[in-house]
Amino acid sequence: MATALTAREFRNALGQFATGVTVITVEREPGSVFGMTANAFTSVSLNPMLILVCVDERAKILPMLHKKKSFGISVLKHGQQAVSEYFAQAEQHSEAEHRLGLHYRWTPEGVPVLEDTVVQLSCTVVATHLAGDHTIIVARVEDAEIPGGEPLLFFRGEYRQVAGQ
Repeated sequence: MATALTAREFRNALGQFATGVTVITVEREPGSVFGMTANAFTSVSLNPMLILVCVDERAKILPMLHKKKSFGISVLKHGQQAVSEYFAQAEQHSEAEHRLGLHYRWTPEGVPVLEDTVVQLSCTVVATHLAGDHTIIVARVEDAEIPGGEPLLFFRGEYRQVAGQ
């Protein structure tokens, strides 16, 4: 008889799928940015241009996303593990951002995104759906900048890089 799948086994199973690493950014208050690392991010539709991101119900960023209705997505580059780890923390401080050399760019829509990343998207929330312990946020992409570079990957619980051909 099979035993029930545990949360750890489920997490390990899903860890077999390689993902990119993104940082969701939102204006906390005028001129102040709050961010969260997320790898539960994907495209939804080309027409209209929609993406989705999944945010834990306990995440500090969730009320800000509900209030602001707009946010940035920055796809991290290979070598930006420290940036990913910083935004995975609940507390963020300008001193740490300075040490990491983080710089934000404000899009024409007034959304903060991280500079020096592979891609930067400006998004507007169009729907939210509670699903288990997360909220699925569906958003329309308003603008995209593609500076380029190799993406930071996450696979089997570790940061990875794209291997050369």
